Amino acid sequence: MIGKVLARLVRAGRSGRYLLGTLMTATVTLVTAPLLCIPSLAAAWAERHRRRAGSLLGRPVEPRPRALRRDLAWLVTQVATGLPAGLFALLCLGNLLLILGITVAWWAFPVSDPPRLPLLGVRIDSWALALTISLAQFLLLGVLATIALPPLARVHARCCLAVLAPSSAEQLATRVTELTRTRTGVLQAHGAELRRIERDLHDGTQARLVAIAMRLAVAGESFSQDPDAAAALVRQAQAETEEAMTELRSVIRTIYPPVLADMGLGGALSALATRAGVPTRIGIGELGEVPAAVEAVAYFAVTEALANIARHSRATKAAVHVTRNGAMLSAEITDDGTGGADTSRGSGLDGIRRRAAALDGTMKISSPPGGPTTITVELPCV
Repeated sequence: MIGKVLARLVRAGRSGRYLLGTLMTATVTLVTAPLLCIPSLAAAWAERHRRRAGSLLGRPVEPRPRALRRDLAWLVTQVATGLPAGLFALLCLGNLLLILGITVAWWAFPVSDPPRLPLLGVRIDSWALALTISLAQFLLLGVLATIALPPLARVHARCCLAVLAPSSAEQLATRVTELTRTRTGVLQAHGAELRRIERDLHDGTQARLVAIAMRLAVAGESFSQDPDAAAALVRQAQAETEEAMTELRSVIRTIYPPVLADMGLGGALSALATRAGVPTRIGIGELGEVPAAVEAVAYFAVTEALANIARHSRATKAAVHVTRNGAMLSAEITDDGTGGADTSRGSGLDGIRRRAAALDGTMKISSPPGGPTTITVELPCV
């Protein structure tokens, strides 16, 4: 019970602070309206309010295209809604402080003309009034603030996000731009991957096959004259054949791991955990039918993440949880390492992001200094 009351008070305090900030910014908007009509200033001012509103509601605020007409509409809305909402919060919180101040001032600084309480207008000139009327009015205003301020702040925040939200056409244009960018990156990565495979086959497997063919040719020519030397060449050719097969399997594994086809995503990840560089716990939910491309991206994402953990994080344990919610497959990789993971440092995380983006998926990283690190990859199974 006490915990719920404290939680309500915290929400009321946060909402009151938001509304008082809204009153201040609405006043600034009204006073500096001509300056805020400048496109760059209007966009920056609107983005500030979007971030405040998103923080209050606990929603991520994604970047949006600049739209002057919408930003100017928000300036009008901010004045029309921010002033009355902020004034109401100021009335509630200001009177709470005033009641407290009057009660303390009567006791600490007695005067011939005692001050009056706000709203009721009762003079505080005795402890009986201070402990009854003053306390009752304080509690009444406190309950009113606790009940009214949080929903009022949420309504204002939702209004802010709704007015400044990009239109359907702008969302579509942004989506097309993002898809174009990710597809370009995927094609470039695909081309680089094909060149790597060609190089591995040319410099490794093909060179070994040529050497094997030459040894067998020499063995065939010398068999009649020196059977022992020919037999030695055949044995060398056999050993090199086995090495070539090992290299070929390694190249094939980078294209599409055979373990996925044999054991599915759950079995492949369980096998991966046994050879990870740190002790890894695997949790697999009910995945249903997962497209092969999604399985491959999820497998490579977990593989790369575990490799990064082993190389960079100084972690003592890791965990992988793969679940499916409707049409969305989610893979979450966590570790207890030192944190500070960053896609810009060339640690392979950018490759995970690009693989996920190729399937219209996303990758999110939470890695504060000191850890823990959590990488979440979400992939649509459509």
